[in-house]
Amino acid sequence: MKSMAYRSTPTPVLDLLPSLLTTKTNRPHPAELDKWCTSATAALCDPQDARASPQATRKDRTRIKELERELLRKDRALSETAALLVLSKKVTAIFNRGEDA
Repeated sequence: MKSMAYRSTPTPVLDLLPSLLTTKTNRPHPAELDKWCTSATAALCDPQDARASPQATRKDRTRIKELERELLRKDRALSETAALLVLSKKVTAIFNRGEDA
């Protein structure tokens, strides 16, 4: 079983935060600071709650593979288009040079 001692006691960083902000212009309002502390401690409490289900992870992995395939296809098409453009410019330059002379 996991230790739950860290849940009831705030971390030293959270205790030192108000003293680190020395000037009044940089100091947040106490309500903002409390909200930030609450959200930070809540985020650190239960990492199990933040995990996605295996089914959602599988769907995400499938979606990532689809997007990677689509990106690769588009990258290849862009490379082919760029190569054709360069070749067409070279052909135009070669044949126009012969006409200018």
